Amino acid sequence: MWTEVFESFLYIALELTVLFIGISFLISLLQGLVSYEKMERWMGRNHPLASAFIALGFAFVTPFCSCSTIPVVVNLLNKKVRFGIVMVFLFASPVLDPTILTLMTAILGVKVAIAYTLITSVLSIIIGFSLEKLGFESQVKQVIMKGYEPGVKKFNISLAFAETWGLMKTVYPYLIAGAAIGAIIHGAVPTEWITSYMGGDKWWLVPIAAVIGIPLYIRLSTMIPISQIMIAKGMALGPVMALMISSAGASLPELTLLNSIFKKKLVAAFVGSVFLMSTLSGFLFYII
Repeated sequence: MWTEVFESFLYIALELTVLFIGISFLISLLQGLVSYEKMERWMGRNHPLASAFIALGFAFVTPFCSCSTIPVVVNLLNKKVRFGIVMVFLFASPVLDPTILTLMTAILGVKVAIAYTLITSVLSIIIGFSLEKLGFESQVKQVIMKGYEPGVKKFNISLAFAETWGLMKTVYPYLIAGAAIGAIIHGAVPTEWITSYMGGDKWWLVPIAAVIGIPLYIRLSTMIPISQIMIAKGMALGPVMALMISSAGASLPELTLLNSIFKKKLVAAFVGSVFLMSTLSGFLFYII
């Protein structure tokens, strides 16, 4: 059994390593063409729906970790960018990332990646504007972020190498951890057990998976190799996606940071929105 686990780990880790390095370098190189300052201005001056799509694009090129979005959120709020647009960015940034989506495409398939992108994007827009409509803008504390500037990025190969190496040090360990957990599940957990208890169309697995994911600090880079094995062993796609989105969209470290810039009602609304987003996504994957 352990030989199978080790061989599975090597295969998964090698595949993910090649994909991760190649994609990270390419994306870091292309990000030099994106001006954060222009995107901030566009988010504040265009039609709300156009601004929402710009916020999605901005979320697409920002860091992996949900916690790393908080300084950007504060910066946008301080620059008087519309509250609903900032909320769209807050929900979309942790779950939309070019590297992760490319890994998802390679491992889970093009249809899953496209459905995931569309569902999370649409729900981020709906939830962001709904929170604005319900008046949650009044629940933002007056916070000034000192010493934070996104900076001007240039099309630079050496800088792309440096950023790829930085991602290797911060994100890659989570990827390898996911590969290790996935390999153990592949070799040690019986397929019949997963099929019996986590497979099929049991609707209640989706909200349970969403609740379990929220307090965890699991990056999507960790969840993707795990989800590949779980799905291969018979776990339904709906609960897998609910767990992925809830664990990426909210975590205890992020909630602690949000508590410093949001009042309790908005923090609670954020948690409820992440649960709603992950649960609806899980059910939509059942339908798809």
